[in-house]
Amino acid sequence: ERPYRCGDCGKRFGEASPFLAHQRSHAARKSYACGDCGKGFAWASHLERHRRVHTGERPFGCAECGEAFSQGSHLAKHRRSHTGERPHRCAACGKSFCQSSDLAQH
Repeated sequence: ERPYRCGDCGKRFGEASPFLAHQRSHAARKSYACGDCGKGFAWASHLERHRRVHTGERPFGCAECGEAFSQGSHLAKHRRSHTGERPHRCAACGKSFCQSSDLAQH
């Protein structure tokens, strides 16, 4: 379901356009450095997201159960536990999964 795989970090993409943008991020100058660990980022927004690793900030809260997450994408995946949504379907047997990683493991 996500045929485009980054050779640098292993991240997978379902479409070529975001995959190519991601690949460019590896080549971009990493001018935003974390003051705590020194890790560099090409975009300020990615540094801001990374900072939550050090601060423990979890600004994305689930309205259903109150569990909080550091990234909006993690909240979106969590919401599926409440809705029962299973968007990742096995082409061979038809079984569906909440997360693409579960489908890949299957």
